[in-house]
Amino acid sequence: MFVDNIEIKVIAGKGGDGCTSFRREKSEPLGGPDGGNGGRGSDIIFKVDKGLKTLVDLRYNKLIKGAKGTNGKGSNKNGAAADDVIIKVPQGTTITDADTGLVLVDLTEDNQQFIVAHGGRGGRGNKAFATQNEPAPKFSEYGEPGEERILKCELKVLADGGLIGLPSVGKSTILACVSAASPKIAAYHFTTLSPNLGVVKVHGKSFVLADLPGLIEGASSGAGLGKDFLRHAMRTKILAHVIDMGSFEGRDPINDYEVIRREIESYDDKLASKPEIIIANKMDLENASENLKKFKKKYSDKTIIEISAATNQGLDNLVIKLAELLENVQDTALYDEKDYESYIVYKFQNDKPYTITNDNGIWILKGAEIEKLFRMTKFTEDEAVLRFARKLRGMGVEEELEKAGAKRGDEVQILDYIFEFKE
Repeated sequence: MFVDNIEIKVIAGKGGDGCTSFRREKSEPLGGPDGGNGGRGSDIIFKVDKGLKTLVDLRYNKLIKGAKGTNGKGSNKNGAAADDVIIKVPQGTTITDADTGLVLVDLTEDNQQFIVAHGGRGGRGNKAFATQNEPAPKFSEYGEPGEERILKCELKVLADGGLIGLPSVGKSTILACVSAASPKIAAYHFTTLSPNLGVVKVHGKSFVLADLPGLIEGASSGAGLGKDFLRHAMRTKILAHVIDMGSFEGRDPINDYEVIRREIESYDDKLASKPEIIIANKMDLENASENLKKFKKKYSDKTIIEISAATNQGLDNLVIKLAELLENVQDTALYDEKDYESYIVYKFQNDKPYTITNDNGIWILKGAEIEKLFRMTKFTEDEAVLRFARKLRGMGVEEELEKAGAKRGDEVQILDYIFEFKE
């Protein structure tokens, strides 16, 4: 089954919890703190496997979770980090954040890998909090939660040239004639349901040619299969536009060409600007020569190669011309720098890293930093609670609540927990 577009949820592993412990030895019954730190949680890593050709494995694995790090122990024993979770994907897979639409990574090299969600750091044990002023802290931390995000995974096949055109113009037949590929060929539309790749060899060199199916009028808006497969043309260096010049189905070759050009231009400017060659197929048919004259008159600036895939006419010239064009075409990046998440710089100098709202008398406190601090605080330990309160005060939360109108005794909510606002 060919699957090239999947949305999944990933949750990296939580860090192991820190330990609250003190040395208790016969010679030293009131020893100092010796609670170890927790281990790091699992990272979620996507890695290219050249042997894979589809994202079908992810179709049945919509939630990927990492493992928690091991908890710290007494006697200064730190917990072990959890093993990372490695997800193998085909070459040419783009990983995008589903919420922001920004690209995390474009995986195009064999064995290339990328961390899509980082595991949480281990919580610190009480030994880590010991200071000169506080030599015996009686608290430790829970492990940090792992990153959680929804990802869109898109496969765009890697090919040097892409055969495009309306159904039944002979794309699959051409690919079968010039390479060792064996696409399904039949006398009805949409025979080809997924991209087929073939390696074409000419004069000691080789290039990859793709048969890209499903293009009809309205493809860029979702008609037929075109929108699903136009994405695969994005990686190609040149577009090889196949036209039924013999009007086998009674269509006008000029209109056929213009239909596909409109769909390409509507889909993406980068795709529309790729170098193009016209393959005038079915030149063995009666009307082909006359149709070709009309086509050349209207599009005199186009490179046109005349062939008949049915009779093998002109195929040698076609592959030679494709090879020459590819030698002179520079590969361009599929995404601009601004498309990547790593390019975006967030500046919080003038913004507080949290928000305060009132919902039916309850003050709602939201913010990634506060929520992480909350999740890592052990509220069963009095000193940990006091530390949490000091941290909030240091972030200006108490002052901002008062400015917003909060009174002592009011309820304040963080995540699903409600506290009383007091001194």
